[in-house]
Amino acid sequence: MHDPAFFFSAFIYLATAVLLVPLAHRLGLGSVLGYLIGGALIGPYALGWVGGEQGEEALHFAEFGVVIMLFMIGLELEPARLWRMRGPVFGLGGLQVMLTTLAALGVALGLGLPLPQGFAIGMILSLSSTAIVLQTLQEKALMRTDAGSDAFAVLLFQDIAVIPMLAIFPLLAPGSATAESHAGDWLHALPAWVQPWVTLAAVASIVFAGREVVPRLFAILAKTGLRELLTAAALLLIVGVALLMTQVGLSPALGAFVSGVVLAGSHYRHELESNLEPFKGLLLGLFFLAVGASLDFQVIASSPGSIATAVLGLVLLKVAAAWLAATLVRVRGSHRWLLSLSLAQGGEFAFALLSIAVQQEILPGDTSKFLAASVALSMALTPLLFVLYEKAIAPRYTIPVAAETRAPDVIDDQSPIIMAGFGRFGNFLGRFMMSQGVKVTVLESDPDHVDMLRRFGFKVFYGDATRMDLLHAAGIARASMLIITLADQAKVARLISEVREKFPQVRILSRAHDYDQRYELTQLGLQVEDVVHEQMHSALELGMKALRLLGKSPELMENAKQRWTAYDEETFHLLLPVHDDEDAYTSIVRERRIALTQLFEKDRAELETESSEPQPPKT
Repeated sequence: MHDPAFFFSAFIYLATAVLLVPLAHRLGLGSVLGYLIGGALIGPYALGWVGGEQGEEALHFAEFGVVIMLFMIGLELEPARLWRMRGPVFGLGGLQVMLTTLAALGVALGLGLPLPQGFAIGMILSLSSTAIVLQTLQEKALMRTDAGSDAFAVLLFQDIAVIPMLAIFPLLAPGSATAESHAGDWLHALPAWVQPWVTLAAVASIVFAGREVVPRLFAILAKTGLRELLTAAALLLIVGVALLMTQVGLSPALGAFVSGVVLAGSHYRHELESNLEPFKGLLLGLFFLAVGASLDFQVIASSPGSIATAVLGLVLLKVAAAWLAATLVRVRGSHRWLLSLSLAQGGEFAFALLSIAVQQEILPGDTSKFLAASVALSMALTPLLFVLYEKAIAPRYTIPVAAETRAPDVIDDQSPIIMAGFGRFGNFLGRFMMSQGVKVTVLESDPDHVDMLRRFGFKVFYGDATRMDLLHAAGIARASMLIITLADQAKVARLISEVREKFPQVRILSRAHDYDQRYELTQLGLQVEDVVHEQMHSALELGMKALRLLGKSPELMENAKQRWTAYDEETFHLLLPVHDDEDAYTSIVRERRIALTQLFEKDRAELETESSEPQPPKT
């Protein structure tokens, strides 16, 4: 009843992930390479803790993680955004697949392989690893860059391109193999003119169900309050779509992506994402482990030179093809390098296509094993290519921040008020003061920001306000007030200390990001009322807006706002002397919670009184 081999395999997979992935992270290699190395170690061709048949079963099961990932990617892409991406998807993606296929075909023909085999190999090697590339881009926060967006567009086109590849493969097979492969295939048993209509009907049914049926089903399940039902429904949806796609000869991953795009505008989008995220991460990890375990070291050991040459040649060929495609569509600079290096490996669909190619007798078994080993090793090299980009290529395109290429402005205008920083916070404050006729000398350290503000007529000088020589030039010795709106907490503390020491007559006002910074600034000598807690005030203003829109009395809401402000100020004054004493701090916090409860009761009583008063008749 209980299979110990199953539990042993599960233990080995999980232990490998828990032990090796953190180690790979610590070494800066990323989680994907950790999974691949771990899979190779436990696989049948190394330690042998996981058998070949078990590894293949795990790989098939883990491919479901790729399907879930593409479904969740689809959830992030509303149809309008996907339509806007049609240029990169079909332009850049189409060029990359075409150029890689033709280049690989040329190499295969040069090695003496027949045209059908060369064409099949070219199509197989044109695909890249959606799972590895997207996972690595997300880990390194590169997904939302231009290069990350282009890489995603190319990968999306590759997933779409699998459909015509599957249709072309039978044309490359010998006649007997084609007839045998179609035996028992109900779709190919239909007349040729019916088959495309069945496929279109399957895709149309996914779109219809995603728009009309699935949201209503989720609404019914949500009323039960059982979150696990929504999770089960989401998995049922993905499995059902994958099953439907395989029945009509399409890619399950593509079907999942389409259904995700259809549901991108649904109210349950975020619920789906949060429910499926653990499954996606676990199954993707299992997928990478299984890919590593599939590495046949016997094939590698029998011809290490040929394998190394094939892997290096594959990486260089794909980098060159992606580089040329990026150049033709005018991708520039480091983005072109990142795009080219990120797509330089074989893809997970290559294993499936190689299996089909063997079944249809397009490729011999030995060639398939050789290519599978080369593809798997190229996938293992991907994290190292990202490290190469980060360490050797990206710095060449980055202007060193420390090198100040622009000299500070000569300050030819002084006023009693000096403002340090004119970013988002300072922008609002400075414009408000200037609108009231108050003359302000503004120092801003971002040269692009300075130039932009000057075009709009603001009197702003470029320079670092924490430098005493620039403050002297701005007239700090005769100024009456210094307003600090800088976000860098260390710079703010240093500036306050120096100004208070050298110019004690200057009144200093400053923003504080949170309570901790407010404590710090008051310890530096600023008056409590001169330090503004930015989050609290903006939160109260937004709350006032929301309550007014809900029909609450403006007068009562203004009174409530004043009480909340007074409560916050009183709490701060009580906590200020003891914020380093944990016991005293905790005791006061408990007492303030009682006061907060009383404040709640007072607000609720006012609202009940207001609602009980007779309302004027509606006209």
